Amino acid sequence: MATTTATNGFVMRLIGALSLDPPIYEEVEADPTATGQALTVVLLSSLATGFGARGFGDITLQSILFFATLALLGWAAWALLTFEIGYRLMPTPQTRADVGQLLRTTGFAATPGLFRIFGIMPGATWPVFAATSVWMLAAMVVGVRQALDYTSTARAIAVCVLGWALALAIGLVIGLFFGPTLS
Repeated sequence: MATTTATNGFVMRLIGALSLDPPIYEEVEADPTATGQALTVVLLSSLATGFGARGFGDITLQSILFFATLALLGWAAWALLTFEIGYRLMPTPQTRADVGQLLRTTGFAATPGLFRIFGIMPGATWPVFAATSVWMLAAMVVGVRQALDYTSTARAIAVCVLGWALALAIGLVIGLFFGPTLS
């Protein structure tokens, strides 16, 4: 008789990701069918960023699409940089991962970005974006720790902060050269 492992549904995975629950990130890492769910989270989080950016001022549809695209590219850059730093530059002897595993865990780490939609409220935009950024960083640390099989949270923090800083720098450069003017 074959044994099966129960998996959580999409909503429970979202709740677990928001709660920074390591077993949820471990489950997502091990489930290749969760790739579509992770992509959904990233796309919805990026759209929430675009719409939430309306709180910065008179933002057009073009600006919403720009901010959503920038958020999507920022996540992709962060995930790729984190993989390269964590897997190639700072691995441990037990580090075993592939890109799919890391993309799934980092995709679910974008779950706090869904709350960026609340940035649409004037006066709440900066606090919402700041809080969700820190929350996403914490979620990314948990996801990276699980995906790269680190035993040290400090190593996962170092990998994520370095990847975040590099991705943020890339995003700022893109935004300065191609972004809309904010009021």
